[in-house]
Amino acid sequence: MAARDRLGGLADATRGAVVILSAAFDFVFVETVGVGQSEIDVADLVDTLIFVGQPDAGDLLQSMKAGILEMPDIFAINKADIGESAARAVQELRSGLDLSIDADAERERPVLLISARDSTGIDELVDAAYRHRRALEASGELRTRRAQFRDRFVLERLEARYGSFGIETLGGRPGLIERLGRDPEASGSALCDRFGREIETSLRKTD
Repeated sequence: MAARDRLGGLADATRGAVVILSAAFDFVFVETVGVGQSEIDVADLVDTLIFVGQPDAGDLLQSMKAGILEMPDIFAINKADIGESAARAVQELRSGLDLSIDADAERERPVLLISARDSTGIDELVDAAYRHRRALEASGELRTRRAQFRDRFVLERLEARYGSFGIETLGGRPGLIERLGRDPEASGSALCDRFGREIETSLRKTD
């Protein structure tokens, strides 16, 4: 899906597509066109964020400079088939993570060497994704994450459509967040529709 003029790197319809596909498939993969300081909306959409880099392409240095290496849950360096430079990229990435001032020693974030050409390391990557999912479920973080993602989506969508004045009709951001917490099972799209109608009713009364 073309992101068009959205800075976050995802199309407006991506979130809805993921919701629909997840009802039919066990796994839904969302691939971005790249990664940078602005293309990070995917972090608020997926349960497990995987960074895929390649040797000698500047990806690692760019990501370190952008300060986004704290976001992924799993790291994979592709092109293991080219040998030494791929192994060196893994070591550089591990060193960068170790030096991060925000590093969480209790957070397992595997750094894997894979080859799409030879299919090596793919089983390990899948296993790492399964382990991360089980850990999220066991700790309760999966539910918390999804609730946070949903709430941010609703806030951003309503603000983009109605502006801060529209949000004020719902009690401002604090009031809206409190109301979102009352209905944890509702989908983001349903809440956008519900609160959108309420905002529009309030604005018509104001007119």
